[in-house]
Amino acid sequence: MTTHDLIGYAAAALTTGSFLPQAILTLRTRDTRGISLAMYSAFTLGVALWLLYGLSLGEWPIVVANAVTLALAATILGTKLVVERGGRRPPGDQNR
Repeated sequence: MTTHDLIGYAAAALTTGSFLPQAILTLRTRDTRGISLAMYSAFTLGVALWLLYGLSLGEWPIVVANAVTLALAATILGTKLVVERGGRRPPGDQNR
């Protein structure tokens, strides 16, 4: 493994890992009021494109980071869509 790969994996671990607390919180509380649907939609699509880019180059740090980030972002986006479409409301949300 090259130094470039190590830097890529370290960057991937930090940036991808930063989504884990938000995904856990969103799944636990179902509170998505502070999450922008447009932003998360664009972000999730962008991550999917980065994943395709990494696959086309065969660059595994890019592939691994974006595959995990895509799963986390899609989870948050999916939860947002379910909640907004009248699925489950966040606990204590009496305003809907």
